[in-house]
Amino acid sequence: MSVSEAVQQIDAAPKGKPPGAGQARMGEVISVTGSHALVMLAPNADIDRIHRPQIGAIMSIDCGACVVLGLVSAMSTPAPSVDGAGADMRIVELELIGEFSKPSAKTPARFRRGVSTFPTLGDQVHVASRDELTALFAVNGTSSVRIGVVKQDAAIPATVSVNDLFSRHCAVLGTTGAGKSCAITLMLLSVLERYAHGHIVLLDPHNEYAKSFGDLAVVFDATNLTLPYWLLTFDELVEVLYPGRTGFNEEIDILADLVPAAKKINLSMTTNGMKFLAERRSGDAGAITVDTPVPYRISELLGLIDKALGGLDSTRSIAPYKRLRNRLYAISQDARYSFMFGGLTVQDTMAKFLGQLFRIPVGGHPVSIIELGGLPTDVARVVVSVIARLAFEFGMWSHGAAPIALIVEDAHRYAPADPNEGFAPTRRALIRIAKEGRKTGVSLWVASQRPTELDPTILSQCNTIFAMRLANQADQDALRAAIPDASTSLLNCLPSLGLGEAIAVGEGVPLPTRIRFNSLPRDLVPRSLTASFTDGWSVEPEDEGFIERIVEQWRAQRLILPEV
Repeated sequence: MSVSEAVQQIDAAPKGKPPGAGQARMGEVISVTGSHALVMLAPNADIDRIHRPQIGAIMSIDCGACVVLGLVSAMSTPAPSVDGAGADMRIVELELIGEFSKPSAKTPARFRRGVSTFPTLGDQVHVASRDELTALFAVNGTSSVRIGVVKQDAAIPATVSVNDLFSRHCAVLGTTGAGKSCAITLMLLSVLERYAHGHIVLLDPHNEYAKSFGDLAVVFDATNLTLPYWLLTFDELVEVLYPGRTGFNEEIDILADLVPAAKKINLSMTTNGMKFLAERRSGDAGAITVDTPVPYRISELLGLIDKALGGLDSTRSIAPYKRLRNRLYAISQDARYSFMFGGLTVQDTMAKFLGQLFRIPVGGHPVSIIELGGLPTDVARVVVSVIARLAFEFGMWSHGAAPIALIVEDAHRYAPADPNEGFAPTRRALIRIAKEGRKTGVSLWVASQRPTELDPTILSQCNTIFAMRLANQADQDALRAAIPDASTSLLNCLPSLGLGEAIAVGEGVPLPTRIRFNSLPRDLVPRSLTASFTDGWSVEPEDEGFIERIVEQWRAQRLILPEV
């Protein structure tokens, strides 16, 4: 049954009857406390095992003016008989999550979150019907896409609201091997199938997504990515030159004085640059700063250092200048940094770079995959910082005219919970998107296997969460703290979730529920980097050039993955 057919079916329900009317009574309400209710199952509620209520199942309560839906959070038999011959009392605990308004002559049945009419003692309880559940997942209409099925009934499609999924950010959490990469790929492909003019940037630290999007993606790695160093802010440039920056305060102070001077020299040599300088002098924007994104040459910096060395008197130390010069020259010649410093000429390519990065125009390739595997760790953090910052600023200056989605795999690497770890500008850039991206048309998706190691501010701003298998108790507790819905009981299932299953909660889904993602075609499954010891130890490498090739890649700092 399609989403539109489901909505039509609910709208066409007989007036005066609630959705699912006529179902077998399962029991009645015996206790109500805020958002929870206790249900005592009727003695004759012995339906077959497949249709019995289970953890995560949805039940409906007829409350007169509406039908309240509750999520099964626990089940018990308080006083079981010893021989099992008696009719034992069976209790089901429900978390109240929403309600259906009953249809009238003028208005059809409609679902809304929250409860306005609470159940009372003795209200009748039923297992939610297929019609009710189908209507629940059809509430977003044409703005939703299908990503899987509801665990309670595999005939019911699990859908997500595209606008809420992106505008309010998303987190995909789960242990290694739970299926996070497949889930992200599936959701993005489902969205792009309907909205082909998206702008998606996927930061891939394991180089695993290239084959998943086929012709829809443009893949950037260290061999074809050109990220001009002059686009870096001063903090980002210093992180590249002096990771950790301990003990280099003199060199950093000198660099802060020389960078604006080098930018002005380069601008004064071009027609556009002269116009830019004139506008800056006559306007209110102020002078060129260390963070102004305009081109300059490393050779100009080296020349300024040489000039400063020649003008120093004997009372000042020349050692910091020499160390700074040596470091600038060395890093500009380092093959690992060639994608930043490798250009023979320096041109103002900012507009071209942004167009390629953010896929504007789309040209049939709405996804940019930035492969970070093989880059030095410090440089990878800087690349993430630059891309996140540019995405936010582009969204701000364009007023969200071309919304951008930034997908960050292993987000705990770049925004760790400990403020003393990682690269502070990267964390700040991601937090800024999490807090303000909704207003500028920039969406943030984070994927992580360790919620406890991810900055809690970012996790709290992700209003849609897909929680896959998580066995660590601390990670489960961190997830509970981040989930606003009355759905924490579902998280008790996290350690036992199967491959490709998730607890979906938040704004992007109609209600908290357990879903199973659709299977991806084998040729679209992201590359798994898990090494097989049994395969590797079963045969002897026969290729005599094996070690030589590895050494060649190592020295060239180019990670070439084997064919699969």
